[in-house]
Amino acid sequence: MKKQTLYIVTTGLLLLFGTVSCKKEESTKKLETGTMSDIQGNTYKTIKIGNQWWMAENLKVTVFNDQTPISTISENVADSVWTKSTKAAYCIYDTTLGALYNWKVIDNIKIIAPKGWHIPSDDEWKTLEKTLGMGTSEVEKTAWRGTTEADKLLTNSTSIPMNSDYSFGSNESGFNALFAGCRLFSGEINKEKNTAFWWTSTPSNDKEAWYRYIDAKQKKIFRQHTYTSYGFSIRCIKD
Repeated sequence: MKKQTLYIVTTGLLLLFGTVSCKKEESTKKLETGTMSDIQGNTYKTIKIGNQWWMAENLKVTVFNDQTPISTISENVADSVWTKSTKAAYCIYDTTLGALYNWKVIDNIKIIAPKGWHIPSDDEWKTLEKTLGMGTSEVEKTAWRGTTEADKLLTNSTSIPMNSDYSFGSNESGFNALFAGCRLFSGEINKEKNTAFWWTSTPSNDKEAWYRYIDAKQKKIFRQHTYTSYGFSIRCIKD
């Protein structure tokens, strides 16, 4: 599992003044933010992007909404324990990055998303991407799509290696994406601070589900489906 801005030039004094006025208005526009909590009392920052409210942090709850514990498979156990697990499971190797969950926590009769929120579908992710500027036909593609949408999601983090090949992110959207890595289907945890993965709630078939992926060397967003035994981050969206 590895990973242009449109400018309109106008002439005429009135049009020029109009353009300057719009830019000034945009530059002073503030992001609409809030907070929400999960069943365990963890509080998360939230952000309105377009007409959607998103969590601005990765989910880290370790129980379902009925307080049923989700299986913990720590990084200290054999990788095969994760691989062979048939239950909803998670691991946390860095509390600031949230938890990595297998897709079984989503495909479950029990609910993990906080009340009033849900796991975003593949289509809801597409809506977010179009809000960020991705073309309507582009969002339907797989693999790397768009232009600079990932850069608008990614926060500037001092934990990213100082390398000119890396995109540090403008976080223009307020999504505040951090590089949390993933847990491979083999059970190995990828802790490199250069990738981020999120599940959608949309299955591809009985063994795979759709996800999103951003990489420090890309400003585009990757869309694909993969085995449900991977461990990815989760962001919730408001009902």
